[in-house]
Amino acid sequence: MSKALSLILIVLAVALIAYNVTLVNFQNPLEGNSIIALIGIIASLCAIVLLLIYITSRKIKDKMNQD
Repeated sequence: MSKALSLILIVLAVALIAYNVTLVNFQNPLEGNSIIALIGIIASLCAIVLLLIYITSRKIKDKMNQD
């Protein structure tokens, strides 16, 4: 996976977080569609963390191959 594709996926995950934040009812965040939106936010955050770990591991791999 190229770095550009990773960055596109991170941008998409951030867009999903922004969309799901608009769906959350802050008066009752754990009821109805708000819980689904919160799950979507958490899933998007997990995806971002995984992609950042992947990018970091690629950088480490490239440095190991240079030596």
